[in-house]
Amino acid sequence: MRQVYKFGAVCIFCMLCSAIAFSQVVKGTVTDSLGKVISYASVNLKSGDNLIIAYTSTDDKGNFTLQIPAGADKNGLKLEVNCVGFARQAKAVSGANAVYNFKLSQAINQLQTVTIKDKNPRLRVHGDTTDYKVSEFSSPQDRVIGDVIKKLPGIDVAKDGKISYNGKAISGVYIGGDNLLDDKYNIATNTIPQGVVDKVQVMENHQPVKMLRDKVVSEDVALNLTIKKDAKLQLVGQETVGAGLPDKYYADLNAMMFKDKYKAINYIKANNTSNDVAGDLVSHNLSGYLSRLDNDKPGTVLSLGTAGDPDLPRNRYLFNQSALLNLNNLVKLKKDVQLKANLSYLYDNQKQNYSRFSEYYLPTDTIRYAEVQNNRRRPDILHSQLTVNVNRDKYYLNNSFIADYSRNTGYSALNTNGTPVNQVFKDNLMDLSNEFSLMKTSKSNKIFEFYSYLNRSTEPENRVIEPNLNPEIFNNGVAYKQLTQTVDIPTWFTNNYVGFKIPGNYFTQSYKAGFSLQSQKLKSELSLTQSNNSINAVSDSSVNNLNWQRRKAYAEAGFDIPGDKLKLNATLPLNLQQISYKDSYYSLDKSLTRLYFNPRVSVKYQTSVENYISLAYNFRNDIGNIQDVYNGYILKNYRSLYANNADLAERKTQNAMLGFNYRKAITLFFFSVNAGYTHMNANNIASSILTNNIQQRIVLPFDNNIDSWTGNAYISKYSFGLRTTFSAGVSVQTTKLNQIQNNIILPYNTVSTTYSIGADTKVSDKVNFSYEANYDQITSNSSAVATKSKFERLIQQGSVNYAPLSNLFFSASADHYYTHQQQANDLKYIFADASMRYKFNKLKLDVELSAQNLFNTKTYSALFLSANTFTNSSYTIPGRFLLAKVMFNL
Repeated sequence: MRQVYKFGAVCIFCMLCSAIAFSQVVKGTVTDSLGKVISYASVNLKSGDNLIIAYTSTDDKGNFTLQIPAGADKNGLKLEVNCVGFARQAKAVSGANAVYNFKLSQAINQLQTVTIKDKNPRLRVHGDTTDYKVSEFSSPQDRVIGDVIKKLPGIDVAKDGKISYNGKAISGVYIGGDNLLDDKYNIATNTIPQGVVDKVQVMENHQPVKMLRDKVVSEDVALNLTIKKDAKLQLVGQETVGAGLPDKYYADLNAMMFKDKYKAINYIKANNTSNDVAGDLVSHNLSGYLSRLDNDKPGTVLSLGTAGDPDLPRNRYLFNQSALLNLNNLVKLKKDVQLKANLSYLYDNQKQNYSRFSEYYLPTDTIRYAEVQNNRRRPDILHSQLTVNVNRDKYYLNNSFIADYSRNTGYSALNTNGTPVNQVFKDNLMDLSNEFSLMKTSKSNKIFEFYSYLNRSTEPENRVIEPNLNPEIFNNGVAYKQLTQTVDIPTWFTNNYVGFKIPGNYFTQSYKAGFSLQSQKLKSELSLTQSNNSINAVSDSSVNNLNWQRRKAYAEAGFDIPGDKLKLNATLPLNLQQISYKDSYYSLDKSLTRLYFNPRVSVKYQTSVENYISLAYNFRNDIGNIQDVYNGYILKNYRSLYANNADLAERKTQNAMLGFNYRKAITLFFFSVNAGYTHMNANNIASSILTNNIQQRIVLPFDNNIDSWTGNAYISKYSFGLRTTFSAGVSVQTTKLNQIQNNIILPYNTVSTTYSIGADTKVSDKVNFSYEANYDQITSNSSAVATKSKFERLIQQGSVNYAPLSNLFFSASADHYYTHQQQANDLKYIFADASMRYKFNKLKLDVELSAQNLFNTKTYSALFLSANTFTNSSYTIPGRFLLAKVMFNL
């Protein structure tokens, strides 16, 4: 056996020696023109027909060794050396086991240009931010960035300019990352030219305070407009002046700057073309702001009438002569330090003519009111705000001083149930406030916070009605000269707290303690001026001199989990409230002390990178305000007499919400669905006595429950094949409540359903159109009233834009309104507008001719259903007019 092993080993050795003997190799070195070695150069051995039969690369010393395949044809062999940055070089192989050295010369190799074209719009998603490229969604007819935002998939814009993303309202619009406008972002969307904006960014879970990012959960969604580089370097302005028939004028002169250290939007607007410039000043999140301040500001008490505005866009019904000066400037004094000033002054002269018929259905009777009213209103509104903001990683300071002054004078010629009267209403508001917030991070990484808010407001109101309105009610049947109602609720309010936060690896703890004080005085009088010019109170119960004090001490614990998949915020506030109010004229002297626990929790779970489930619950105890406890009558409008005869209102409200948000950015698909339930229990209920001349309301001490269920869904999808953004939505709300009218308890169940669909398509670079339809249905019924009321409303809006030339644009739009109500005939209205714009490229000048309300509709009727109340209002609206505009850019 050992001999066999020896024989095998000898055979293997002989075979190896034979292979070595017959193997052929080529070797060499590769260097550059200066003699420096070239590592990792590619060395190919090619046959005579130029096929690679062997290859290798140089080592770190520039050497290579390459074996010639045993069966290869030795004729015509050559070596070829390649390396990026050097010219290719080749040498013929003259013999085996030879050495071949290469010296390469440098060469610049330019790659061939490759162009990839894709006309389909794309979204870029990075973290919680989604980028929309403006140029991919804009059209030549778009003037301002708001025109483009309306077209973006997943974004919805309401009639008042309020923006929502995938069903959730945004907190604000930033410009180049800076908060110039707070939540008055209509200023930006209605003013900034779309051509200067590069991207519209949606920032989810937006936390504006740097030191709280990744520590405190934020559910806010905000937009950011990124400005093109060339627009940052110069003054931007889009100026418009115009005139038309009959007797129309229009002006919009603005100057904007979007530098990194200075941003400004300043403009003057004036017109009498039904363009409501006051819409620029809307604070879209005002209710949330006041709720955060915990400041229950008194609202305006008196009014001229009961009709309100028609359910049309304001440019369809507004008679105006308005002017607005709006100045918004932000300066970065140094890194992360900003000074911001916002100043606006609005002047307007508005007219409104309407007639109204109202019916209140009761088990034993139907009460009817017929009124015709011609109103004129002259508001002067001044707003100023100065803000200092320091926003650093370990330090935050914000101080905002706000001063508001408004003077509103209204005139009304009224005929109610056949009785003519005139009204003059004067309302002056002065509101001053200062909000201060300071946060600082200690060496141990704890965050300390101090907050202080102070507010002073007063709003004296005076309304005179003449002559001789309802003398049998107000003056024992004796004729009189005029009826005067005065009201004022001067208010002092302050809210202060200290707190600290303890950030951890997985969650953040927050604790704070503070106090708030509210001091108010409700002064009112309803008086008569007799025929002999003597003045006396209408009755012993028509005067109020009510003093009010609300004191609150509170403590709060909060916990935040700002995880990538799970975000949770839980707040556990405990507050002690003490309220006292007295009016010696009615021997009223009461106080109330309550300890309340108002927990709230919100959870957001990321089911995938782009989808999440949200859940929220809160329980809140509320106490009423000074307007719930005055005993003397106040004539709020010419036929509504209000007073109270119950203890202070106490309400317990539970609210639960569940939602799911889905997004697939690569296919531009967005979907959300939400459901909510609210239950409120109160210790009082309003009771109304209705006659054919007046309504009297008094608050009574009875339990009152209100239940409300809501559900809504929203979907938006961009079709690449059709170049169209499709959207649809549905919303359902059911409310159960009780009313007491003419001493009868009336339980009501009201169901409101809304459906909406929309499409915005870009047929080509020359043609695009949009369509939107909204269908509303309201059903109201009561077991105490035999009739069931149903209200249906369909609104359709469409527009077409056509650009036959690069500098010629045509636009046409139409609105269709259809209303069906059992108690009245169907209502149908069609409004149409058209415009033509020509662009002089060399002069950088546009000329536009437009026509509004082409069918010259001059009256509009609106139906309204609520519980057992049906109203039919008819308004005079502006007819057809023509307007010529000249537009140019700075």
